[in-house]
Parts: sequence; structure tokens; C-alpha cells
Amino acid sequence: MKPQEYQQLVRENQPPRRTWRNVILAFVVGGSFSLIGQIVLDFVSGVERTTDEASAITLAIMILIGAVLTGLGIYDEIAEIGGAGAAVPITGFSNTVTAAAMEFRREGFILGMGAKMFVIAGPVLVYGILSGFLVALIKSVVLGYF
Repeated sequence: MKPQEYQQLVRENQPPRRTWRNVILAFVVGGSFSLIGQIVLDFVSGVERTTDEASAITLAIMILIGAVLTGLGIYDEIAEIGGAGAAVPITGFSNTVTAAAMEFRREGFILGMGAKMFVIAGPVLVYGILSGFLVALIKSVVLGYF
């Protein structure tokens, strides 16, 4: 089979792209998580006095929600529908850590869960912290703090 024939065969058998459908579903799923987070924040803000405390408690609750949904197997179904909309919020980060911990729990707490829990989420943390540091350093130099 010639390369041109193969490419034609691939084009004919390729499933149709559903870009707009995926974009809308990602928006709805990500927006739903954000709406739930806002509702939790509004509720916690009524109880707590400072915005920082309310924000920290809201993040902890959203991480807990992501972990529980992952443990029950529901988060995977949500991610199947919402794609990137389920991956972007803090609940997506919770899902990656919890899923890795569940996958490697049979290998023990130290060499299994402890060692492999951050296999996927570790690079996100490293590059997030590094980029935050570099932006703060650049801002400090530009504003003349050094």
C-alpha cells in the first residue's frame, strides 16, 4: 500500500471531530464546578470573618469533593463528558492525586501511595511554584525592590 493510499484510508475512517460539542461540554462542566465553589465560598463567607480564611476553607472543601467523587468513581464519568472542563479546576488536581493514590495503594503506604501519589501532579506543582517565583522575581526587579 502506498503512503497516499494509506492517508486516504485514514481520512475516510477517521471519526468526525466534535470540537464545538467538546468546547461547550467543557465550559458547562468547568462552570458547574466553579458555580459549586462560589456557592461554597458564599456560604463559608457568612460564617468566617476574613476572606482569606473563607477562601482557604472553600479550597479544602472543593479538594475534598474532588477526592470523594474520584473515590466513588463519579469523577471519571464527569471527566469523560467534560474533558478539560473537569481537569482545570482544583477538583481536577484533587482527582489526579487521589486516583494515583488509589492505583498504587496495594504497593503499600510508603513505596506505593507515598512515592507515586504525585507522579502526575508533581510536575504541575514544580512548574507552578517555579513560574510563580520567576514572575515575582521579575516584578521585584521591575519595581525596583532589588
